[in-house]
Amino acid sequence: MSSIVERIWGYDASLWTDSGEDRWLGWLDVVTRVRGHVDELNAFSESATEQFHDWVLLGMGGSSLAPEVLRRTFGVESFHVLDTTHPEAIRRLERSVDLEQTLFLASSKSGSTIETRSQLEYFWELTGGRGAQFAAITDPGSELDDLAHERGFRAVFAGEPEIGGRYSALSMFGIVPAALMGVDVDRFLQVAAEMAIACHEEEGNPGLELGRTLGEGWREGRDKVCIDESATGFGLWAEQLLAESTGKQGKGLVPAPGESPEGADRQQAQLELGDPYSLAAEFYRWEFATAVAGHVLAINPFDQPDVQAAKDRTAAYLEGELKTELQRDGDYPEIVDEAGPGDYLAIQAFIDPAREAELEPLIAFGREAGLPVTVGLGPRYLHSTGQLHKGGPDSVIAVQVVDDPGAELAIPGRDFGFRRLIEAQAAGDFASLKERGRRVARIRLEDI
Repeated sequence: MSSIVERIWGYDASLWTDSGEDRWLGWLDVVTRVRGHVDELNAFSESATEQFHDWVLLGMGGSSLAPEVLRRTFGVESFHVLDTTHPEAIRRLERSVDLEQTLFLASSKSGSTIETRSQLEYFWELTGGRGAQFAAITDPGSELDDLAHERGFRAVFAGEPEIGGRYSALSMFGIVPAALMGVDVDRFLQVAAEMAIACHEEEGNPGLELGRTLGEGWREGRDKVCIDESATGFGLWAEQLLAESTGKQGKGLVPAPGESPEGADRQQAQLELGDPYSLAAEFYRWEFATAVAGHVLAINPFDQPDVQAAKDRTAAYLEGELKTELQRDGDYPEIVDEAGPGDYLAIQAFIDPAREAELEPLIAFGREAGLPVTVGLGPRYLHSTGQLHKGGPDSVIAVQVVDDPGAELAIPGRDFGFRRLIEAQAAGDFASLKERGRRVARIRLEDI
């Protein structure tokens, strides 16, 4: 019988569920392909740096989380990641930059992500539709690809259909933003390439060792992965990778960045981040480890079968089929008080990201009840941990938190604005969780 390492590098779908996993392994050797574009990336970065003072990435999930970690790791204040539909956050970004001196980078693998496309249309109209101020990263032939060429975007970078969004950190979705931030992309990719070589080995394979540890911990009932706290925000990226990859068929690793690893249902996951460029190796190590853990859990780590449920519900609210009323709902704090062994608290906050600190009393309440606590900002978490909440184990206690999004902010070409969109997304996810029989309640931010 071939080893796990041989089977991964042999693109052997039977290592998982034999349901097409081999078509999603482009991340294994993506570094080699991206290195062929280093000169192009450097030229793009130099040109953009000469003309613009700020860069704004419009994206969600796999398109935004790696860039956000890169931004924090390298301390680049002129690079902004907009991965929310909250009107106040969009208005604040608009006020914080000189629109004429800003490059907007629309990033969407599918090219049809509603949040990204809405943000794009908003800033396209606001800047007067100057194609030279826009660039895109998207899969070839997508709606965004067609639109970017039609509008004469400054540049269009092609994603790879064989790489899922959450495994795309070392593809164009992560490396184009890195180039704009002034990262030495050749050095960054060299570090990643060295980790890829190490992940070919049978002995001392960093990705294999981490994956086995995660998987064996899960077998022993320690499914809460307490990722070391880091100023890089690495946990934000790892959350999506682990949760969306493994949270299905009633199973799943529950990422809990910054939580104490002490507890019968917890395991610690240490980060190896010696300097900013070591981030490249960590991206690769965790991707390989997640593929290994998926084998242990006997699931397909490359699909996300339960994500569509919330999207369908959101669409129904936007089309007026369902009425949106974000009032207090459910038995909070009773559902937390009645938690049992192995449960965890998932705070799902559809609020202005600038008010995240106001969630601290709720976080403390969950910890005092002995629960691991995870925090997701909506709608970002819908593209990250949302799959785990619906398809993973029935150990989630979800508390949705909403605020007043402020006055409506129109989206050009849509019959709804950003306020209605974020309210529909909150209502849609809440309804989807209830349909799955999850323990869920809604409270308002001011009531915490």
